[in-house]
Amino acid sequence: MKAHVPGGVGRPPRRRRPRPFGLRTRLVLAFLLVAAVGCGTTAALTYRAARTAILEQTQDTAVTAFRQQVETLTVQLPVDHDGLRNELRRIARQGKPRPWRVYAEYGTLRVSSAERPESSVLSPELRRRATAAGTTHGSFQRVVKDGTPYLTVAVPAVFGNFRGYPESRPTGLVVYAVMDLGVEEANIEAMLLAARDGALPALLVALVPALLAARGVLRPVRELRLAAHSMGRGRLDTRIHAKGSDELADLARTFNESAAELERSVTELRRAEARARRFASDVSHELRTPLAGMLAVTEVLDEDAGTLDPDTARAVRLISAETGKLAVLVEDLMEISRFDARAAELHTDEVDAAEMVRKTLQNRHWHEVVTEFTDGIRARLDPRRFDVVVANLVGNALRHGAQPVTVRVYAEGADAVTVTDARQGTDARPGTDPRPGEGPRPGEGPRTGMLVTEVADRGPGIPEDVLPHVFDRFYKADAARTRSAGSGLGLAITLENVRLHGGTVVAANRPDGGAVFTVRIPL
Repeated sequence: MKAHVPGGVGRPPRRRRPRPFGLRTRLVLAFLLVAAVGCGTTAALTYRAARTAILEQTQDTAVTAFRQQVETLTVQLPVDHDGLRNELRRIARQGKPRPWRVYAEYGTLRVSSAERPESSVLSPELRRRATAAGTTHGSFQRVVKDGTPYLTVAVPAVFGNFRGYPESRPTGLVVYAVMDLGVEEANIEAMLLAARDGALPALLVALVPALLAARGVLRPVRELRLAAHSMGRGRLDTRIHAKGSDELADLARTFNESAAELERSVTELRRAEARARRFASDVSHELRTPLAGMLAVTEVLDEDAGTLDPDTARAVRLISAETGKLAVLVEDLMEISRFDARAAELHTDEVDAAEMVRKTLQNRHWHEVVTEFTDGIRARLDPRRFDVVVANLVGNALRHGAQPVTVRVYAEGADAVTVTDARQGTDARPGTDPRPGEGPRPGEGPRTGMLVTEVADRGPGIPEDVLPHVFDRFYKADAARTRSAGSGLGLAITLENVRLHGGTVVAANRPDGGAVFTVRIPL
């Protein structure tokens, strides 16, 4: 399956650093581990079967041949030492598959084909089984003496081999054969070494299909990651070409179905949002003309309210006030519509920041506001939009805070500016957009400092659960409060105007009480 990104544009996916124990490494190691276990198991079983076959073949050949030789033994009783020794040497020379060392025991008599009459290889257990009462069959045993393996065989001589005696009666003479198994053991060790030496090439050969298998498994996983990365960048029409009927192909089809459903949902949401914005914009435009007429009528009625009876005068003033609020709401809705349509323009001019704030306060007759200005700060601002920013923040402090309301204007150096965005709980640096995923706003450029405007009050402050939402549109801290003195869009418009300047605005609570709004705009 292949990831399909329509248009083929967009940033290339960031190359990831190889991981020492990534999925590819784990798959290859698992494959090699299975191959190693398989080779080891096969080698162990082969070694065991071959060892058993070699030893049993040697053992059977030696035991059968020794029994046959003992049956041909011609010794007269009582046993003659020299005659028995000659017979033992004859049997030793005819040993199969190689010569033996033959020993005989008759009571206290000990005779052998070798120089020593007794062998230390013969175990007491073998002697006990060979001399047990009534035993006429031989027995054998494999022993290791001083690191050397031996096959020991014991065959009792019976009277059946002598004239005049009944068959199958022990004579008391027991003949032993000792054969060195070093040759067989060497063959077995050589076979073990061959199996061990062949395991490494087998693992190297198994590495090739392991890499191919890992590649076949990881290719769809990698394509799935690229597709998910593409969708994370906003390309919801990304799809994966799924082939086959295995689990990974099913995963790819499930991904495509989920992506298609997500794309349909997001498209519908965008259409609904666009319809809502267009509706708000159309309604605002349609209301402007009748509102203009209503405002003209209410102004005339306000002038004549003094000549009317008290009840009628109160009704006239109420209509006039509500018409004014409706006019403000319509203007704010039109302003928000321009921001949403990205039609808002910034007309900057180099102005004195402190003087602009003074004019804003004077024009609205806010003489009770305390000011702390640093004069002579020149900044490139849009006078109308900066006036709206200051007016909204001061008006909000006067309505919802408590006296005294303080406005401070000063400059900060670029190296000293680091702002904690209390509204969003993140660190916001000057000139950056607090909302992740958005690029710089118009008006940004090289910065040598920041214009800082603070509006603080001495009220109860902003509840912690409200701080993240103070700049949301129509947000009310008290859900039961359905009416307010403003339109509910003032702080949202403030945020958009500050962003348009390439700055940030944050809301926080002062340690000594009250709320503070801080605006930072590049000079």
